[in-house]
Amino acid sequence: MKFLIISHTPHILKKAQYFAYAPYVKEMNLWIKNFDSVEIIAPKVIRAVSKIDMPYKHKNIYLNRVPAIAFTSVKASLKSVFKIPVIFVALYKGCKRADHIHLRCPGNIGLLGCFVQLLFPKKKKTAKYAGNWDPKAKQPWSYRLQKWILSNTFLTRNMQVLVYGEWPKQTKNVLPFFTASYAKNKIANIPIRNYDNIIQFVFVGTLSKGKRPLYAVKLVEELLKRGVLCRLAIYGEGEERGALEKYIEKSNLKSVITLFGNQISEVVETAYKKSHFLILASKSEGWPKVVAEAMFWGVIPLATNVSCIPWMMAHGERGILLNLDLHLDAQKIASLLKQGETLNTMAINAANWSRQYTLEDFETEIKKLI
Repeated sequence: MKFLIISHTPHILKKAQYFAYAPYVKEMNLWIKNFDSVEIIAPKVIRAVSKIDMPYKHKNIYLNRVPAIAFTSVKASLKSVFKIPVIFVALYKGCKRADHIHLRCPGNIGLLGCFVQLLFPKKKKTAKYAGNWDPKAKQPWSYRLQKWILSNTFLTRNMQVLVYGEWPKQTKNVLPFFTASYAKNKIANIPIRNYDNIIQFVFVGTLSKGKRPLYAVKLVEELLKRGVLCRLAIYGEGEERGALEKYIEKSNLKSVITLFGNQISEVVETAYKKSHFLILASKSEGWPKVVAEAMFWGVIPLATNVSCIPWMMAHGERGILLNLDLHLDAQKIASLLKQGETLNTMAINAANWSRQYTLEDFETEIKKLI
């Protein structure tokens, strides 16, 4: 059986192994172990392998390199227009060779894949929509177009579309799904945290405007002004690092806020175990992996009301929804810190929920799709 992956994720070749973003590869390794051969149609980049990359695990895997495309400027758009025919040909030939077609959406390569897969109505297909499937969400037209094509059962045949969260009035091929980071053998007793001493906050993710890491910094700053002894550890890299460093320096926060950059999963896991709260003031999410991971270790998430986050946190029973108003959010947290029993119950509820979604469960559900 031949498995085809269509993705916009950049790939790296090193010592005859293909590397890409670790959470994505970790998931794909569970898919590809069920197939004899694997073809990936995706862009290839030349750079060093970082701490957040990992290799595919398969003996018969091939990267069919296509150019990356972007429409963020007039110049980039013009260049991309000339690349599209080359990508279309590669996608068509790849789909023709495959027994099972797997799309990774949303993304520009995934969008082209949405069109090409229409030409193969009899082939078995799956699509992982890793973004926000909320029908009411304000999104770019290309995201809305991908959602429309994938969920249109007249155009798209023999396809199961995996989405995060349960949404009303969906077509029969849209399947609520989940992702997982930890195996069952990771499950252990949840430490009873002390909310009377120094409170440890953690931010994990890309330092981008969309993730709003600066809000996490300002929220901790506001709590410090209210007399809450707290610290913030930031894990990740991105375009906002410089702005964060300047703000932390200017506000004299270097003694309480530390930027650790990208770290391997074991280091981040240790950080979760030592933390009381995760802060994720993100503008948009699909399945926020860091929220589920933090909850697994009894860390209470402080997150925005986007995508399936309210459902994950049971609308306040397993976490705290942020208002994105520093005064209100700090006031709510400061008030809850006086209720240690309530917070410990919330942490236990969070862990019990997250631990339903282990890698073993995830692998079982994948096999059902194949």
